[in-house]
Amino acid sequence: MTDNEILRLMRDDPPRGQRALFDKYYNYVYAIVSRLISGFGSSSDMEECTADVFAAAMMKLEPREDTALKSFIGTAARNAAISTRRRLASKTGLDCREGDEELSALADSQDIAENAEKSERSELLLRMIGELGTPDSVILIQKYYYDKSSKEIAEMVGMNAAAVRVRCGRAMKRLRKLLDENDITL
Repeated sequence: MTDNEILRLMRDDPPRGQRALFDKYYNYVYAIVSRLISGFGSSSDMEECTADVFAAAMMKLEPREDTALKSFIGTAARNAAISTRRRLASKTGLDCREGDEELSALADSQDIAENAEKSERSELLLRMIGELGTPDSVILIQKYYYDKSSKEIAEMVGMNAAAVRVRCGRAMKRLRKLLDENDITL
């Protein structure tokens, strides 16, 4: 679903539009949040921050045609994660100022064109993974994006760890075939 379709849905049918926004950008927001909170909070802190990002975005977002959804949601995720990181750091006594300096240095040195190309490839890859269907897409995303073990994934999808490993191998073969069929190299 394109951003314009999501914006149109948000205007015409807000609950469906909000769900479409969540479905499309959840992994993106979670990746931003987990990168910034990692080392300061738990996975439940990351999930809570991700949910807060969507709650705030849905309350503040004005669904006009010229709204850049990815930029809006990415900025909201970054700001919320930095705030959560600071809050968690103050609770635990960790110093997050060093991390803030690293973040600003990282932002200054990033090659925008290279990042845009990587982002485009990531979106394409996620779309292809999504075409594999459930539970294969869930298994691949949890394993390769979130570095979860087969045992952890098995608990999520209601399988045993051996079945998850087998499904993962088969899903990777199907994904390679999909990428080859569409002439996509990563």
